[in-house]
Amino acid sequence: MKGLVLSGGKGTRLRPITYTSAKQLVPVANKPVLFRVIEAIRDAGITDIGIVIGDTGDEIRSAVGNGRRWGVKVTYIPQEAPLGLAHAVKISRDFLGTDRFVMFLGDNCIQGGISPLIEQFGNSNYNAQIVLKKVSDPRSFGVAELDDDGRIIRLVEKPREPKSDLALVGIYMFDHHVFEAVEAIRPSARGELEITDAIQWLVSNGYNVYPYIHEGWWIDTGKKDDMLEANRLVLEEMEPAVHGYVDRDSQLIGKVIIEPGAEIINSTIRGPAIIGEHTRIVNAYVGPFTSIYHHCHIEECEIEHSIVLEYCTIRNLPHRLEDSLIGRNVEISRSPLRPKAYRLMLGDNSSVGVL
Repeated sequence: MKGLVLSGGKGTRLRPITYTSAKQLVPVANKPVLFRVIEAIRDAGITDIGIVIGDTGDEIRSAVGNGRRWGVKVTYIPQEAPLGLAHAVKISRDFLGTDRFVMFLGDNCIQGGISPLIEQFGNSNYNAQIVLKKVSDPRSFGVAELDDDGRIIRLVEKPREPKSDLALVGIYMFDHHVFEAVEAIRPSARGELEITDAIQWLVSNGYNVYPYIHEGWWIDTGKKDDMLEANRLVLEEMEPAVHGYVDRDSQLIGKVIIEPGAEIINSTIRGPAIIGEHTRIVNAYVGPFTSIYHHCHIEECEIEHSIVLEYCTIRNLPHRLEDSLIGRNVEISRSPLRPKAYRLMLGDNSSVGVL
């Protein structure tokens, strides 16, 4: 089997972070989401992976390389524009050949990986299998309707009156018949080849399309609050470890990970939390559900329930920073200059809360 990871798209819901970076490379618990996807596919026994890339392709190539660090072989498949998930399948035909494959959206986090799904599909005669998750409000998702035998009979995109609470989560298994489907369908009203239309074509033409209902958590990390929720869930599952330096005046409480080269000086870290490589925490409080990436400097401030990307400096804040996603190379500090005023330089679509 092969893996197909979709890492194109413009990431508009995560702007301004994604003006300068691929959304799939924003870290959750100090590991880019795309890396987690690659690991999930590898852990399921698949080592031949194609990655569909778009405008941020150079950054994806630089971060992932040839895949050797994960023990996989990576092939890059450029997509001229984000023309739909089915279009991504269509342009990947030379890579996929006649092999069965799993398609995984590169910005999804799923609890427990996909090994059970791969095993079930590999031991079946299914032509397609789709991961579904029960959700409280299906109106925001593609929704699957099942028959009495558990087969998928209908897919409806964002229905006003859902007949099911089973949402598509962005993980799909296909055999080579999917290429008949993507060639047969036409672009939707938004000009894209929709994977839901391709799956519906398989259903309507008598192919075996079955669900896999996921029982654990699943997060689409397309928005800031979703990133923070994924970060919270992943941190809760990690084991504490200290590989950096913690001085005698500091406290580590609960599940805390201190990565190599990090320094904790006269500070309290209350987990679950992770402090990245060569990050320095001085006279500070880092609260639960916080991930601070590598080469940051945090001093004389309090921060919790936040994600801070690499090379950031945060110091001398009069109030706690929380519920925040801070991009790369950001400096946040209390200005000593008078008159007292907020002095900001913000990108498009930024959001700032002040007292």
